[in-house]
Amino acid sequence: MDIHERRRDLCDGSNEPGMEYMCGRPLGLQFNKQTCDLYIADAYYGLLKVTRNGGVATRLASSADNLPFKFTNAVDIDPCTDSVYFTDSSIFFPRWAFALAVISGDKSGRLMKYDPRSQRVTVLLSGLRVANGVALSRNNNFILVAETAKNRVMRYWLEGPNARKYEVFAELPTFPDNIKRNDKGEFWVALNNGRGTLDRVHRHGIFNDDRYRGSLQSSSNTTCLKSELRSSTPVSKDAVAIKFNEEAEILEVLSGEGGRALESVSEVEEYQGTLWIGSVVMPYVIFAKT
Repeated sequence: MDIHERRRDLCDGSNEPGMEYMCGRPLGLQFNKQTCDLYIADAYYGLLKVTRNGGVATRLASSADNLPFKFTNAVDIDPCTDSVYFTDSSIFFPRWAFALAVISGDKSGRLMKYDPRSQRVTVLLSGLRVANGVALSRNNNFILVAETAKNRVMRYWLEGPNARKYEVFAELPTFPDNIKRNDKGEFWVALNNGRGTLDRVHRHGIFNDDRYRGSLQSSSNTTCLKSELRSSTPVSKDAVAIKFNEEAEILEVLSGEGGRALESVSEVEEYQGTLWIGSVVMPYVIFAKT
C-alpha cells in the first residue's frame, strides 16, 4: 500500500493495534538538526520524512537490495553528512509478529544507510537477529546497533583503520531495545525485560527453519573484529537500562527494583540532567533526575 493510500478517516486519532498494518506504526524518530526535517522509521511504511513545515510524510525507501522492508525500526542521522542510518528488524516478520521473529531464530535483520543526495540505500550489516536501536558516536566514526534476540549490542566502524568492520560492543542480560547517546557521548541502552515468556521460549530454540538461519554478514570487504572489549555485562536481569561509555565500560545501571512501574522499557533519553523513559507497549512516560 502506498503511503498516500492511508485511510485518514480510519487512521487519524486511532490507537487500535489491529489497524497498524494499514495506519502505520512509527517506531523511530530523529530530527536532522541542520534542516529540521523529521525522519521516521515506520514499521510498515519504511523510511519516511516530514519537512520542517509539516504535512504528509514522504516515503524515502521501502526496500534494499531488492528485499522489501518488513519491520523498519530505528533511525539516527549523521549531522555532518546528512546520512540516515536505520534498521529493518526482519524481512519475514512484521512488527505485530515480533514474538515470531524472536522465537523463530530469524537472522534477516539489517543495518542500513540512506544517502539523501543519491537517494540510495546501502546495507551495512545483515544477518542480525532482530535489528533494533541505533546510535552514532559523538564523532560519527562508529555506530551501535542493538541485536535484540541475541541480547547484545554490535559496533560497526564507519571511519578509521577499522572502517567497515564490526565487533560485539556489549553482551547483555536481556533484550536491548533503543540506544540513545547523551551530550557527553555516552550511550543509554534500554533493556526490555518485560518479556519473560519470550525469553523462556527463545532458549528452547524452536522453529528451526533454514530460511531463518545464517551468519552475520556485511557489505563486501567487511570483516568481524575479535573484540577485546568488555563483552560480558555482569548486570542483574532487573536492570531496565545501562549507560556505557565509548569503551563499552558500564557507567550506570538503572534498576527496575523488582516492580512493574518500569516494565518493558523501550527507550531512555538523557537531556540536561533528566532521564526520559518510555515504552512501546506500556502506557507511560517517566522522567527522573540523574
